[in-house]
Amino acid sequence: MELRQRALQVLCIAGAADKAAATRALAADSPPADPAAPLAEPPGLPGRAERPRLVAPADLPRRSPRSVMGRAALLHAIAHIERNAIDLALDAVWRYAGMPRDYYRDWLKVAGEEALHYTLLAEHLATLGCAYGDFDAHDGLWAMAERTKGDIVARMALVPRTLEARGLDATPAIQNKLADAGDRRAVEILDTILRDEIGHVAIGNHWYRWLCERDGLDALAHYPQLARRYQAPRLKPPLNLAARRAAGFSEAELAWLDSAG
Repeated sequence: MELRQRALQVLCIAGAADKAAATRALAADSPPADPAAPLAEPPGLPGRAERPRLVAPADLPRRSPRSVMGRAALLHAIAHIERNAIDLALDAVWRYAGMPRDYYRDWLKVAGEEALHYTLLAEHLATLGCAYGDFDAHDGLWAMAERTKGDIVARMALVPRTLEARGLDATPAIQNKLADAGDRRAVEILDTILRDEIGHVAIGNHWYRWLCERDGLDALAHYPQLARRYQAPRLKPPLNLAARRAAGFSEAELAWLDSAG
């Protein structure tokens, strides 16, 4: 079976651990993609288990990472982001027909790495006596996927280049909190995640610019229009300028982001 069909099948898996394992297997197998394959969206995407319970972001309690349960809640929130990131990457593989084959290979690589991140976090949560699903979570990442599913330019602009790029900014401060709490393993896991996420954002930058060039759009000028149209969240400074430069943001883009924050 070709790649896009298999990615859709994996996206339908409900259990997070099973989905992560299947995604890593698919990435290792790396079957060829058929960009022209006619695929219909099944109901109920993405596959999800009953837990975690999804609530509004404002309803999530704040906990100090200095306690074991507070640290577990923080790591659970990051695991939830990575679980959603698996879904987002798989969705990018199956949903958008007619792209170059490198596009599908890139997003399959992203999916495999997101699955590894989820697995590392879930394993570490277990050492704290917790499991994925033990804490409530929110649905902000997939909500953006729903809003942009009919517009691949917006998807590339607002998922990897906006939502995932926010992780580049937030990770160093989270690592400092975990280091203060004495959780060296969690800091190491976030080192791996930050390194890989720079590559994921770079892939988003590449394909956003490729699409803008294909469609005759000014990538810099078009981004604010997409952010307004699809209600992208505002940036929370400070920006991790070194990571964003490594991910391919231009100085003009960074200047606009800084002014818009």
